[in-house]
Amino acid sequence: MIPIQSNIEGKELPVGELKQKLEPIGFTVNGNWEYDHAYIDYKMNDDHGDQQYVRIPFQSTGGELDDDNTIVQIGTPFLLDHQFDTDVDEEGNIGPLTGSIDQFKTPADKDAPFPEEYVERGKTLISKAEQALTGI
Repeated sequence: MIPIQSNIEGKELPVGELKQKLEPIGFTVNGNWEYDHAYIDYKMNDDHGDQQYVRIPFQSTGGELDDDNTIVQIGTPFLLDHQFDTDVDEEGNIGPLTGSIDQFKTPADKDAPFPEEYVERGKTLISKAEQALTGI
């Protein structure tokens, strides 16, 4: 994980506005959110189980995130690498119940070393997010 200092850190706005401004430039709200905090991500690469993201954390200042009017505060953006094990499960111990509950593969390494060749691109994407959110 590589934290990137940004002028959007600490900015407060409605969560609906955050999504409205960042989704058109390719960011999506991460599906793994809690009622009071979440991330909006830009997936830069998905190469055979190795995924690089620009991740912008945000948290509610009061209210639940499923309400677009809830005010959120943006945290420090960062670059993140997730490595997934792409090997076949040799034992294959997955039945219908397990498959319906545990559908998504957890990263083998949630904080893998971030590839140097994506750092500048990540910083550029954070600059685009800054422009979208501040109009500068």
